[in-house]
This record gives sequence, structure tokens and C-alpha cells, in this order.
Amino acid sequence: MNQATYLTNQFIIAMPNLADLNFFHTVAYLCQHNEDGALGIVINRSTDMKLGEIFKQMDIKVTSPDAAETPVFAGGPVQQERGFVVHTSGGDWHATMAVSETISLTTSRDVLEAIAAGEGPEQYLVALGYAGWGAGQLEKEIMDNSWLNTPCGKRVLFDTPVNLRWSAAADQIGIDINQLTAPAGHG
Repeated sequence: MNQATYLTNQFIIAMPNLADLNFFHTVAYLCQHNEDGALGIVINRSTDMKLGEIFKQMDIKVTSPDAAETPVFAGGPVQQERGFVVHTSGGDWHATMAVSETISLTTSRDVLEAIAAGEGPEQYLVALGYAGWGAGQLEKEIMDNSWLNTPCGKRVLFDTPVNLRWSAAADQIGIDINQLTAPAGHG
């Protein structure tokens, strides 16, 4: 694949026929996709946990009550004890990877400390775990009609209610995901 065909900074949307419980009706934001594989964060599976619990576990002082009430997402089945922050770009965090010109992924404690103090990124999503694919695996799953890829929309990523993100991501390209019942392209 050449660079133009990689899907970094796009959503992949689980097709209705994807029965894997880890990904049933999910939307993942692809933070990295290259010849070695892909890393995505599921953006529509909130947990019962609030960010304040993570602050407490990490002994981070909280001065922003709103931040403490922010939901934490189940980012995927890999390394579920590890935190990932998908956020609007800006700031100088220790372990940040630019996904696009406007969105970054950070895994260091300093971004959480800034969020707790009300000085973090303008918009953010905190997830535990990630979704990972080996070399060629995601491409094969897309060819098998398990996933639909669409451009990333910041509105879907940060502003759309969690329970509407699956359909909203597909709607960006004019597809009503609820109307898809059989694998496309198979007869």
C-alpha cells in the first residue's frame, strides 16, 4: 500500500454483520495505520468509570470538577490497563503522536495532570486500551466487509452523544448503517 491508501485519521465503522463482541457496533478512530499494522481507539464505548477515578488512582490533584466527571472509554481489547488520550492538538506533552494537524494521541501522565487542573486540551477523549491489527490484518478485514472506513469528523469524535456515534460516523458519507443488513459485494 502506498501512503495515500493508509487510513490514519479516519474512522472505521463495524459493519452490522461483524459479530466479534469486542467490536460489535463500534467506531474506532485510527491513530496509526501503516505497513506494520494499525492502532485505533474505540470512541463509542463508554465505561461506568469517570476520569476522577483515574485521577485518584494516579494521585493527581483535581481542581476541575468537570474533568473529574468526564466518562472514560473502553478503547479496545489490547492493554486495557493503559490510558490513551485522543485530543485536539496543542500543548507540550511528553508522549504525544500527531495523528493529523488538529488531533493528537498522548499517553503520558502530564496531559492528565493538565486536564485535572483545567489546563488540558480544548477537547479530549480518555480511553483505557486500544484496538490493534497486525500487518495486513485490517486491510483483509475491510476486504471481508467487516469495516467501513470514513473520514474523521471532529464533531463525531468529540461532540456527538456516544450512543449516536456509530450511525453518525457512517452518515458523514451518506450511509444509513442501520439499513445495511447483508455483507456488501457478496452475492
